[in-house]
Amino acid sequence: MDKLLTIIIIISAVFFLYNKIRMWRSSESLLKRIYQTKSSLALGFFLTAFGANLLIFNRSMIDIVVGVLFAILGVANIIYGYRASRHYVAQLGD
Repeated sequence: MDKLLTIIIIISAVFFLYNKIRMWRSSESLLKRIYQTKSSLALGFFLTAFGANLLIFNRSMIDIVVGVLFAILGVANIIYGYRASRHYVAQLGD
């Protein structure tokens, strides 16, 4: 389980950086927003996996508190990113 969470953390960090760079290099406003929401999704997966890693392999009470906080923020980013991504991709199709 530890290796799976580590792989998810690394892959989501790479996708976050990829989408941030694509956002900076894009000139169209709608594409910038789409890449920004994709990077928000990747950040959400990163925070959730990192929080789950802290919760599963906790060493102290601080790990539990930080893990819960990261998991909550990660799920919020995933929900926000998914909703915004659906909104902006629908606009792209019009």
